[in-house]
Amino acid sequence: MSGLYIHIPFCKQACSYCDFYFVTRQQHKQDFVDELIREIYSKKETEFTEEAVQSIYFGGGTPSLLTAEQVNAILDAIRDVFDTDLKEITLEMNPDDVSREYLAGLKSAGINRASMGVQSFNPELLKFMNRAHTSQEALKCLEILEASAFRVFTVDVIYGNPGQSLDVLEQDLDTILQFNPPHISAYSLTIEPQTRLGKQVELGRLTPPKDDTVSDHFDLVVDKLAAAGIQQYEVSNYAKPGSEAVHNSNYWSHENYLGLGPGAHSFWWNDDRKSATRWTNRSNLNAYLNGDWKEKSDPEQLNLPDLAEERLMLGLRTKKGLSKEELKKNYWFEFNERQLNYLQKLEENGKAKTGARIHLTREGLKITDSILLDLVTMT
Repeated sequence: MSGLYIHIPFCKQACSYCDFYFVTRQQHKQDFVDELIREIYSKKETEFTEEAVQSIYFGGGTPSLLTAEQVNAILDAIRDVFDTDLKEITLEMNPDDVSREYLAGLKSAGINRASMGVQSFNPELLKFMNRAHTSQEALKCLEILEASAFRVFTVDVIYGNPGQSLDVLEQDLDTILQFNPPHISAYSLTIEPQTRLGKQVELGRLTPPKDDTVSDHFDLVVDKLAAAGIQQYEVSNYAKPGSEAVHNSNYWSHENYLGLGPGAHSFWWNDDRKSATRWTNRSNLNAYLNGDWKEKSDPEQLNLPDLAEERLMLGLRTKKGLSKEELKKNYWFEFNERQLNYLQKLEENGKAKTGARIHLTREGLKITDSILLDLVTMT
């Protein structure tokens, strides 16, 4: 299977854009680790242990708020329960949590890919995002990371922020590139309704940047990173050849994955390969600590048409796209006449390449969400 996603729900403070489940109280971290290990052991000798795990991803929340010893205990439990053929073990971390000793401890535990949430070095933007770290801490952290035993690491940056100029974005990219990262995740700011930013927009206190501005930011990111040998392989992800994320790439290919921890999502093909189940652990730490994970929360059954639509949306976000043959063979899906005409128009406008394999061009990837919405509403 693609792997295990471990949701660590603790954060020092709430970032203004984040809509993932988290708590800012940290007194239950060891209780959480103990309960997570119980959840891991509950999967022993189940359908989830019949496939070898290729990747593990510690997300959150802020996984770097756990000690290296706690991370090691979690990984020991995973190795004891699951058949593992691990190509990648990623842990998300914030700059203010990182030291040489901590990275060495994580490496010793088995983490081989660090995901550093820098987002920006600009003090005003960090304040706007309500990040817990300073630009100086981010710089120090990247110095430590570059000098560490981690050969594979990724740095996150957010563009398309209100008031963010191209000069400020370029400065952020130039600073990151000084540390020779093999992978960068560059996300266009998404304002979700229940976040602090979402409420500010709703109250009229914040105006999102215009599409043209975000498009200019996108172009700068693609060009700047490509010039450094870091190529776009998905809408928000860029890598040097061979450093693409294993875990996320398997998500986009519709591989099985199991989520552990409060708020974690899972996706699993049913035995007939004609349907799949998706479910989410309840987003409530107190309930989780009381064993709430023992029952699947709101399982959703997905039939082949559902899955075909989802695979289309995932595949077209990647640079390589997807093949018509795969859609036909695995999902019994073929494009209808309206969709084929739409794709042809996209190609004529330089936004897509069609044929046996369909993928969006750089211009198409700029407006992926709009194109996907058009396509799936034509079914």
